[in-house]
Amino acid sequence: MFAAYFDCPGGPENLYMKEVMKPDPGEGEILVKVSASALNRADLLQRRGKYPPPKGASDILGLEAAGSVAGLGPGCSGRWKIGDAVMALLSGGGQAQYVTVPEGLLMPIPKDMTFTQAAAIPEAWLTAFQLLHFVGKVQEGERVLIHAGASGVGLAAIQLVRLAKAIPIVTAGTQEKLEATANAGAAAGFNYKIEDFSEKVLEFTQGSGVDIILDCVGSSYWEKNLNCLNTDGRWIIYGLLSGGEVHGDLLARLLSKRASIHTSLLRSRDKEASSVFFPQYKERLVRTFMEEVLPHFSGGTSPRLQPFVDSVYPLHAIAEAHRAMEENKNIGKIVIEIPV
Repeated sequence: MFAAYFDCPGGPENLYMKEVMKPDPGEGEILVKVSASALNRADLLQRRGKYPPPKGASDILGLEAAGSVAGLGPGCSGRWKIGDAVMALLSGGGQAQYVTVPEGLLMPIPKDMTFTQAAAIPEAWLTAFQLLHFVGKVQEGERVLIHAGASGVGLAAIQLVRLAKAIPIVTAGTQEKLEATANAGAAAGFNYKIEDFSEKVLEFTQGSGVDIILDCVGSSYWEKNLNCLNTDGRWIIYGLLSGGEVHGDLLARLLSKRASIHTSLLRSRDKEASSVFFPQYKERLVRTFMEEVLPHFSGGTSPRLQPFVDSVYPLHAIAEAHRAMEENKNIGKIVIEIPV
């Protein structure tokens, strides 16, 4: 089969489409014929040699995929059958013609949704859902500040905050991105390049601040984050785009507000030591998402949720897709189409 590949860490120019061995499904695994995958920041970091896949995971890029069931490994429960349209959360391997997936990490593709649209759901939406509900314990009426509001995770988080009957507030770097977040349901949005977002957030919340912050930026935002975090607020860090080194009296500021810092990485949630490739935490996350969120992607539901696809690249243009993400201009997800 063909897969996105690089022989040594470096820039996008190192990427190419390589012929590799097609995987065989193991115990409790499903073989998926991939029609589309999507790009994530983790793929860029892995390509640079800064984010290796977890032990036992494929070293092929791609943390999500959409396609059809092509094979069943031994011990499968019988829930899935050949030809079923599915999407999957992965630890790697999605940007290839085939990938094996523990059956508990598969989800049905909502009715009337294309593979391209479905590929934009698993990693971004499950990340946002996990941050809000499993980590942040969001409550009705709370205010949630979402950094990188026009990213795949950001646009998913806006809609999920609305679904939880809470109030989404965002930061983004252009007016076009702020307009996209408003269309997705953001109650307010601020351009971090030209405005002090902490002052604007305090103004919007009449001085009380936000209850939860979803932060993929890190060190450069710490003071402003604490400025606009409410007493007993939760600051959730799931990325470090600006680095992780903090200079200043972070702990005293945090203590003064009785605030808490949480950190989360979904990809590295490992399987239980005594089991086969069966990441129980992820299975619980996928199951809860399927019950509480997935029905809202179908017609006739309110609110209606939708993935945002910025652009689509064929697998042989994987280097161009990486360059596009590095330019930080995308609004929503960059999707990779996999050749038949």
